[in-house]
Amino acid sequence: MNKTLFMHIVDRLSNEVDFFRQKKDGRQKKDGLGRLSLSALQKCTTTIRVLSYGSVAGTVDEYLWLGETTTRSCLENFVEGIIYLFGDEYLRRPTPADLQRLLDIGEHCGFPGMIGSINCMHWEWKNCPTAWKGQYSRGSGKPTIVLEAIASYDLWIWHAFFGPPFTLNDINVFDRSHVFDDIIKGQAPQVTYFVNGREYHLAYYLTDGIYPKWATFIQSISLPQGPKAVLFAKLQEAVRKDVERAFGVLQARFAIVKNPSLF
Repeated sequence: MNKTLFMHIVDRLSNEVDFFRQKKDGRQKKDGLGRLSLSALQKCTTTIRVLSYGSVAGTVDEYLWLGETTTRSCLENFVEGIIYLFGDEYLRRPTPADLQRLLDIGEHCGFPGMIGSINCMHWEWKNCPTAWKGQYSRGSGKPTIVLEAIASYDLWIWHAFFGPPFTLNDINVFDRSHVFDDIIKGQAPQVTYFVNGREYHLAYYLTDGIYPKWATFIQSISLPQGPKAVLFAKLQEAVRKDVERAFGVLQARFAIVKNPSLF
């Protein structure tokens, strides 16, 4: 994370979230013994290190002077604060301007009407409580948390949904997800695009073969026959990797979601 972005986050948190808030004159708070409390910079630095390296909470005590319990509290409040401050701006439904930009990207990639790729990532939960393991385990026998996401070519993840208990695969998560509620209710965003001279108004997503055969899902051809089918399958599978690339970048930047969850 670059310094400018990090300091912007620290500034917003220290001014708008009570856990990170300092005194009005900018000074640090003091405890009952008159000792300075932890600064917002310390708390955010600790959290970013845990997120970036996937380290356990007790490893930052030596150089940041935070105990394990305090580190966990910083992590929880940081994540909640980020959602509170930036969720409406970044984790939201596309606006008409966003939709047009996504449509332009899709058309440039050879898929007019496409507004993103949807897929799921399975995150192993190492410290899952024993009583809950049956609710989060699938064929591998290891408990996992399933993250459903929609991402575009520029790595904007505008939809993210963590599957609740007993959602052990992509279809279970899809059944619980709210991303297509507007389509079911007939409230899908109105778009206009043309394919082979025909006008269409329903945007679609690129998916793999596990998703249902809906008009809003465009899947590859498993056994393409002929040059056109081969070309379509090749392009679909290449463009669909946008969401997998987004998962890869997410795991590279934040190792906490790459390694088995320790929290």
